[in-house]
Amino acid sequence: MPSFNQVILIGNLTRDVELRHTPSNQTVANIGMAMNRQYQTKDGERREEVTFVDCEAWGRQAEVMAQYLSKGRPVMIQGRLKLDSWQDKEGGNRSKLKVVVENFQFLGSREGGGNSGGNGGGNYQSAGAPSGGGDHKASGPSGGQGGGSHQAVDDSDIPF
Repeated sequence: MPSFNQVILIGNLTRDVELRHTPSNQTVANIGMAMNRQYQTKDGERREEVTFVDCEAWGRQAEVMAQYLSKGRPVMIQGRLKLDSWQDKEGGNRSKLKVVVENFQFLGSREGGGNSGGNGGGNYQSAGAPSGGGDHKASGPSGGQGGGSHQAVDDSDIPF
């Protein structure tokens, strides 16, 4: 049976993008996002809940995100869910669900920070993200292993 793993999130960054490099010199960015949901209870009381999601981006896409995004900035992310598993210092099994970014779009304007809205933004599509595990080679948009090329973006491609 075929499977489908795709996530689309629109929210604000909870912190500045954390950029680092793997031992094989692959660039990776860790991104925290918050999405708000407003609803009304049966009693008519208005409430809000916040969902926090950790995301990761790879390669040139990670570099672009680190360069142009900061805490509070609105962004749309499209990606796939990935479950990381490890053992903690006490030997217990731990796991964490995150989103691997495949595409993202800037929302709002440069000056507006997290308060702007409505005027669109730029769109950036990754040439790929690692399929998980091992040496983190680039994969194609379909998630399979691809040729290792990354889509180049220069500053003139960024719409702000």
